[in-house]
Amino acid sequence: MTASEFRATFAAFGSAAVVVATEPGGLPPACEAVQATVAEFDLACSRFRDDSELSAVNAAAGSPVAAGDVLLDAVQAAVRAAQITDGDVDPTIGEALLALGYDEDFASLGGRPMLSIARVAGWRAVAVDRSARTVRVAPGVRLDLGATAKALAADRAAAAASAAAGCGVLVSLGGDISIAGPAPDAGWRVRVTDDHRSGLDAPGQSITVRSGGLATSSTTVRRWQAGQTAVHHLVDPKTGLPARVVWRTVSVAAASCLDANVATTAAIIRGERAVRWLAESKLPSRLVSADGTVRHLAGWPTDGDDLRHAAVG
Repeated sequence: MTASEFRATFAAFGSAAVVVATEPGGLPPACEAVQATVAEFDLACSRFRDDSELSAVNAAAGSPVAAGDVLLDAVQAAVRAAQITDGDVDPTIGEALLALGYDEDFASLGGRPMLSIARVAGWRAVAVDRSARTVRVAPGVRLDLGATAKALAADRAAAAASAAAGCGVLVSLGGDISIAGPAPDAGWRVRVTDDHRSGLDAPGQSITVRSGGLATSSTTVRRWQAGQTAVHHLVDPKTGLPARVVWRTVSVAAASCLDANVATTAAIIRGERAVRWLAESKLPSRLVSADGTVRHLAGWPTDGDDLRHAAVG
């Protein structure tokens, strides 16, 4: 993302949050709104906090657990993601991630002496009861909301920030981008790379975004060693193993950051099949293959062009 005069950065979700406002007086209230949203989602949805609502659900051994609005919404969003991707984006991969060694915040993660595999039960093992305000998973099932909760938080944070600031706002949570309110006259200039932490000189592409959401999923960033095998965090629910690396990076624009992130994750899992699906879904996409070849689909722009988006599902 390019620099902006009205911009702030702070830690969030084990990564960085970036808040950019179109008006200087809007930045402080926008940041407060984003920090409040991040705190709510972290307490509700973190797999790495013993006191989170999600940890209580995972520890309940099949019993229903009382849940607040944030967790209810986040779990429902994760189940919807599984439904519209035929299970390729599935929240019940938690046990598989633990078996692979992803059992703590990534910043603290080390290698593992051997590769282990756990079966993924599938999203039908999840029950959300809005009237009773409970979430239940089958015994032995562990939820991980990494493919959806941060993106949902970005959408909620951007909306709250724009309302608080009274101006246009762009919010990036670990590279998951959501836009709310009126964009600058020239649009929001965004740099798309393998890693959102990279500088402006990193290989990638600069585009202009005016609304909606933008997400990037990568098999090159969150990697660690399990025995003799290099693994990454994007698990194929069908195998319980990291997805085969057809795409090094997939970026997608959609009507929301949530939809964009669902699409990028599904594309990594689907490999070659993602090309037809993304094109038929009319989701503007940038796919970088393992050898660095770049493909643009469904109206993804050339440098300098505006990006237009669609909805997934």
